[in-house]
Amino acid sequence: MHDDLGRDYILYIPASYTGDVAFPLVFNFHGYTSNASEQMYYGDFRSIADTAGFLVVHPMGEPDINGQPHWNVGQGGTNIDDLGFISALMDTLLFNYNIDEEKVYTTGMSNGGFMSYYLACHLSERFAAIASVTGTMTTDMINNCFATHPMPVMEIHGTADNTVPYNGLDWMEPIDDVLSHWRNFNNCNVTPTITDVPDINTTDGSTVEHYVYSDGDNGVAVEHYKVIGGGHTWPGAAYNPGMTNYDINASLKIWQFFAQYDINGSINPTALDKPLALKKIKVYPNPADTEIHIETGQSGARNYQIFDIQGRQLLQGRLDGSSNTLNVAQLAEGLYVLRLGNAAFKFVKG
Repeated sequence: MHDDLGRDYILYIPASYTGDVAFPLVFNFHGYTSNASEQMYYGDFRSIADTAGFLVVHPMGEPDINGQPHWNVGQGGTNIDDLGFISALMDTLLFNYNIDEEKVYTTGMSNGGFMSYYLACHLSERFAAIASVTGTMTTDMINNCFATHPMPVMEIHGTADNTVPYNGLDWMEPIDDVLSHWRNFNNCNVTPTITDVPDINTTDGSTVEHYVYSDGDNGVAVEHYKVIGGGHTWPGAAYNPGMTNYDINASLKIWQFFAQYDINGSINPTALDKPLALKKIKVYPNPADTEIHIETGQSGARNYQIFDIQGRQLLQGRLDGSSNTLNVAQLAEGLYVLRLGNAAFKFVKG
């Protein structure tokens, strides 16, 4: 029960789960008009979960004003509190199962991909990485995104998608703009490494290019599988509604991507990208006048960014050493967010 509504979900538990070892958890969101059961079979992670060892939860969306199952990502026509539902569902699963809280991930198809981006913007403290298949971000979402740590992002999208067009439409952002948003947020390399995926199925009418924007904060990357000629479909799915690519298996690519990260970033980070010990960080004074002082308690260089409450980046730079002073005299009075590696701090400019 959440917000006086009985909410449903399907939880897949692999046979290898005994409760003795904490398992990762993957949220798998269905598309608009679809449902949890269809997504479990269509965007199927079950055989991968059996061998890799993770739980998969398939939440069920509520009807919108048209009576269709959906996820509320701020697109209008709905007042369902899906952010609250997902947070409560995660609390329930963490209470009832032995789950590694630092390895919780989210993915989804279409509207479920939108939902994964929405969670990255508004519930990022609970997710280690996200992936979207045929989804994108809304214009409002990209302008009001409040992720609090470097967020690994993967987008899988067809260039012939007529439902969520690759180049955007109305309130749907172009995929290139979405990739640019997360590349900049994570301080990834501007120029991607591009690889042509082998065209192992020459009859599916599509090919795939793999883009990797690497070396972001905490070792995170933004990755993109661009399906040339692919439609509004899940690559590698057993069910083929048309224009489905079979050179890649989207579910497998997504899990391989997720498995590289926990909530602190890359599981094997370089020395400078190792996560900060949050309890040792001091940011003062607060409110600030012309300067703020930052003590990390750790040596090494760190990237920092300062955002306003609308999520716009105003300042950025690199800190050297364990103690630094930032000049914030040019900022107007108000509330700001300082992001430092895997940590985020709110401060008031007086």
